[in-house]
Amino acid sequence: MFTPKYPAPDTAPTADTSLVRPLTGLVHPPACDCHHTPTPVPAPVPAGRPSVQFTPGALVVAAAGGTALVLVVGTVLVSMLLAVAITAASVAICAVVLRSLLNSQHNR
Repeated sequence: MFTPKYPAPDTAPTADTSLVRPLTGLVHPPACDCHHTPTPVPAPVPAGRPSVQFTPGALVVAAAGGTALVLVVGTVLVSMLLAVAITAASVAICAVVLRSLLNSQHNR
């Protein structure tokens, strides 16, 4: 199921060398004889300008969202830690009670 399936060697396509043209130079002939106006090239973006610009409102929303996310994740992690601590304390109390019950039976 996970092994690749290769075609048989006789059905594999062969390389067609008739489509390959030798390089005659660096000058390419025009594709057509009509005169097109060149498309304007957009001005390059300066290196010091950031690509994403935040408005003050967007910064406030991002800060509020980040704060809310940190608070929610922190609350979940603290509640999980508290649940583990309570479980460990209750298991320890049960172990002490069982130990005292077993010791009292052995002493009789």
